[in-house]
Amino acid sequence: MTEQSIPASEPSLADVAVVGAGPAGLSAAVVAAEHGLQVVLIDAGRQTGGQYWRHPDERHRDAFSAPEHTGHHDWAHYTDLRERLAASVASGRLRHLAARQVWRTDAFDDRVALRTSSVAGTDSLPLAERTTWARRLVIATGAYDRQLPVPGWTLPGVMAAGGVQAMLKANQVRAGRRAVVAGTGPFLLSVAAGLAEAGVEVVEVVDANALSRWAATPLRALQEPGKLWEGVQYAATFLRHRVPLRTRTVVTAVRGSGRAKEVELARVDGAGRVRPGSSRTVTADLVAFGWGFTPQLELAVGLGLRTRIDVDGSLVIDVDDDLRSSDRLVFAAGEVTGIGGAIASCAEGELAGAAVAQDLGFSTDPRRMARHRRRLRRGRRFAIGMHRASPVPEAWDEWLTPDTHICRCEEVTAAEVTDAVDGLRADDARDVRVTARPGMGLCQGRVCGFALSKLVATGTGGVVDAPALESLTNRQVGVPVSLGDLAALVPHHPNQEES
Repeated sequence: MTEQSIPASEPSLADVAVVGAGPAGLSAAVVAAEHGLQVVLIDAGRQTGGQYWRHPDERHRDAFSAPEHTGHHDWAHYTDLRERLAASVASGRLRHLAARQVWRTDAFDDRVALRTSSVAGTDSLPLAERTTWARRLVIATGAYDRQLPVPGWTLPGVMAAGGVQAMLKANQVRAGRRAVVAGTGPFLLSVAAGLAEAGVEVVEVVDANALSRWAATPLRALQEPGKLWEGVQYAATFLRHRVPLRTRTVVTAVRGSGRAKEVELARVDGAGRVRPGSSRTVTADLVAFGWGFTPQLELAVGLGLRTRIDVDGSLVIDVDDDLRSSDRLVFAAGEVTGIGGAIASCAEGELAGAAVAQDLGFSTDPRRMARHRRRLRRGRRFAIGMHRASPVPEAWDEWLTPDTHICRCEEVTAAEVTDAVDGLRADDARDVRVTARPGMGLCQGRVCGFALSKLVATGTGGVVDAPALESLTNRQVGVPVSLGDLAALVPHHPNQEES
């Protein structure tokens, strides 16, 4: 689309559009509206909360237990945000477009266009409602589970830890009876504790790293005392349900006929190399893998925003102290600027909402903004310590076998990736993607992209830098979209009726 195709005057032009209604987006939208801005909040979910505050369908609340007793933290903070959102909607300052996905964004000199469609299972949108215009944009699209392949990870019963927790939070469905929770980082404790409280026998929780790694940055751990209290609560849950926690231990294979039945565990050294003679097998029908999170950056990369590699190896949006991106119209908040947790995301959202208000000439409180910045610095210090204590092991690729699927969508094996690098001289992840087809399936590399980039870097002796990850994220269409939505971008004849 060219700038000439923008309407001369757009009656529905909002001051700011916020994409995502999780902790960061919800906070940004509420704060911006409370500063007097006209706000549009767009989210693919049918109700607010994002992944962190995912909860049962509120239309059938009586059929479920109270959310605060199903693995939710900071629930009072969420209900306060929800009430403030409702007040802003009632005042006319905020429009909440639920069950709506943004599949493309276009930035112009003084405004941003967001191309939207309805999510699957809902009514299609009239032509006039498919594009939302705003003077500023806040990207708060959150993150999803990072996965590493191991032999057997495509078996039914093997899931992302976040998916296991989402089923429990939203539907109170237990994904299995006997579970192994594996990977690295404090999120494993949350998932395992929730499963144990729900009646699942958690056979083992295994972390690839040693807890002593936190000792290298003790002051960073103290930046978030609330997280320490959460850790104490998890420990109490583990003791009550007799859940064993093993460190420097990984899942090297999952086996089963038609479904996961056996899990092979092994001790590893600090680099992730398996210690000879340490392998053992346990029975389980559920394996929950959690290797951290990957920010969801399709919209940001599509806009050409400047990115960087964060401490945990993730591609994130590069922002200034007020969360403005390299495009002056676009701000970012939450996990897209660096994985740091829900409460830090809330603080980022509040700062982003106030920063947009200030940018557009609305009155703001400098002291409150200064407090937000200090809060962000504290949260960032904690996040750096967390990532340094819970890295993906360097030698994780040694757990693979030649026939291990790297890309489950296209069934591309580790051997095929190696052949593309060694035999076809593919020297980056994009070349391997073109020649061997990993990342070309339904998920478009969202699941396998991180592992693929790491494998290629190992094979070529290179590094995983921002351009390498951008090449796996850059898509003209951020989410699946119908041909009708694409056709709607073409100017219609004035006398042509919408079909």
